[in-house]
Amino acid sequence: MATQHDHAHGHDHEHGHEEHEQLKVLGFWIFVVTDCILFGSLFATFAVLMNSYAGGPTGKEMFELPGIIASTFILLTSSFTSGLAVLAMNKGKVKEMISWLAVTAVLGLAFVVLEINEFTHLVHEGATMATSAFWSAFFTLVGTHGLHVSVGLFWMVALMIQLKRRGITPVTRRKVTNLSLYWHFLDVVWIFLFTVVYLMGVM
Repeated sequence: MATQHDHAHGHDHEHGHEEHEQLKVLGFWIFVVTDCILFGSLFATFAVLMNSYAGGPTGKEMFELPGIIASTFILLTSSFTSGLAVLAMNKGKVKEMISWLAVTAVLGLAFVVLEINEFTHLVHEGATMATSAFWSAFFTLVGTHGLHVSVGLFWMVALMIQLKRRGITPVTRRKVTNLSLYWHFLDVVWIFLFTVVYLMGVM
């Protein structure tokens, strides 16, 4: 009788765990939706202020497209490698998955470094948050995206450590899936950003 009770208890525990996991997935999607609203607001603000230069330098004068295209290529590649990490996870290959996550993290870091360089260059050339409404909107929008990438990097490193210790479990599986979705989301935001801010800015 005790075994039946234990079995039932185990089943309840498992069911509770599943529900807990589903709640976390739901929480993640709510976070993504709020992030969409955040970026939507920043894009709208930028669209309103994109011609408010206050006599200061314009995007056309300041943007260096080759560097931006390099950044775009790096981020798109990192999105691809994060997809490869998920594929490795689905095959149960922990080492391969960690390797792809490491490649993704290095690419993400390169992207952030290039962005910091770009910001430093702009400030050095006299385009700061205080220069005009355009530059305020620019730094806020691009900086918020960069901050999200940085957060993703910390998340990725923490996850790699967890995967080394625990391997592929339902919990790490969910975390890797969520991280990959988050990374793809940042990629999509960047494509919009690249088009609206940089391409339209230099035209």
